[in-house]
Amino acid sequence: MTLDPVLARIDADLPQATERLMQLLRIPSISTDPAYAADCERAADWLVEALNDIGFDASKRPTPGHPMVVAHGQGEGPHLMFYGHYDVQPVDPLALWHRDPFEPAIEETPRGKVIRGRGASDDKGQLMTLVEACRAWKAVHGALPARISVFFEGEEESGSPSLIPFMKENADELKSDIALICDTGLFGDSTPAIVTMLRGLLGEELTITGPSKDLHSGMYGGAAINPIRVLTRIIAALHDDQGRITIPGFYDGVPELPEEIAAQWQALGFDAKAFLGEVGLSEPAGERDRTALEMIWSRPTCEVNGIWGGYTGDGFKTVLPSQAHAKISFRLVGRQDPFAIRENFRAMVRGMLPPDCEVEFHGHGASQASQMSIADPAFEKARAALSDEWPNPAAYVGCGGSIPIAGHFKKILGTDAMLIGFGKDDDQIHSPNEKYDLESFHKGIRSWARILAALSE
Repeated sequence: MTLDPVLARIDADLPQATERLMQLLRIPSISTDPAYAADCERAADWLVEALNDIGFDASKRPTPGHPMVVAHGQGEGPHLMFYGHYDVQPVDPLALWHRDPFEPAIEETPRGKVIRGRGASDDKGQLMTLVEACRAWKAVHGALPARISVFFEGEEESGSPSLIPFMKENADELKSDIALICDTGLFGDSTPAIVTMLRGLLGEELTITGPSKDLHSGMYGGAAINPIRVLTRIIAALHDDQGRITIPGFYDGVPELPEEIAAQWQALGFDAKAFLGEVGLSEPAGERDRTALEMIWSRPTCEVNGIWGGYTGDGFKTVLPSQAHAKISFRLVGRQDPFAIRENFRAMVRGMLPPDCEVEFHGHGASQASQMSIADPAFEKARAALSDEWPNPAAYVGCGGSIPIAGHFKKILGTDAMLIGFGKDDDQIHSPNEKYDLESFHKGIRSWARILAALSE
């Protein structure tokens, strides 16, 4: 089956494809709010109908929460499983939107046309790029270029409580040769990317208690221990002067960046000063011997996300507090064990407590990093296909955030995941006035058509 007529069909059908996306965007499938449960059902039904229309065997699967959509298409060659999510974030604060978030429209901007509306980039516009690529293949050749399955979730924006049980219960059906995930973005405006590194996440909350009640600092100051002073000393000790994290065993399982990946990242021309300048900063603050991209994509972190204690209201109160609190998160890479790090962190904190102080911990989740092996020839085929569509060659990149589904595919199904997306940094996902560039939608469809052709060879 030849590719060129498929690409031509995509170009000719773009207005109709865009209108189909608009229909899906009009459904307010907010998964976190029970008031929109019926709309989540409606979005799942819409996708089932759309997939069945182009020859998939699609069905809506119930869960204790919002339904899953699972579809299977007939084709020869490798079995490819495509994942996306149809639920969206709440729209608050509504007053900051320039238009009704569920009345999407094409808008002209100084940088080109955009599709404006909640879910345009995260993730309805992205998942529809694959659906429309399959539509074009079917229209031109009457068949898909490979055996393609689709797995759409309705709870990604609300913590995916039904995902792992569903994947375990349906593991045989969901297994494939490779998983394709479209929930990431481009590097800049014109460089496509395949994410091969996802950092894990560990969250810890701690409360240090000293005196049995808040004290008058004039009566007790100097003689009584101050939990805020204890907490700040502990936090300051988590990093050394070179920016390295001092928790014992923290770097166990942290790999060095392969030379070929380091060379690709260097070729991206990332401007750290410009990146930080956008938020009023100028110098990278992590490990001194690492580049900014390494700090974001391939190195672990320890960050204080919140700290409080004592009197924080208006005016002044000379109080010596009974308690001090902090929330600390760790982004993890490679084979770092979040549970070992949790225990080592807690042991370090306990070892730094002075007399008359005690500490209480509360964990906030723990997930390992995911790293995809690019030794699979499918990765290089996809990278070449993306490079043929976009102005700049595609690169293997890391992702500073965490996308748990990639790890679930590997741990539950034994399937490696390939993360390819076409969002941009200014898409304002999770924020008012979310958008998806029309070019991202158009070239995203063309990109998937190319990738499907390459992977079917």
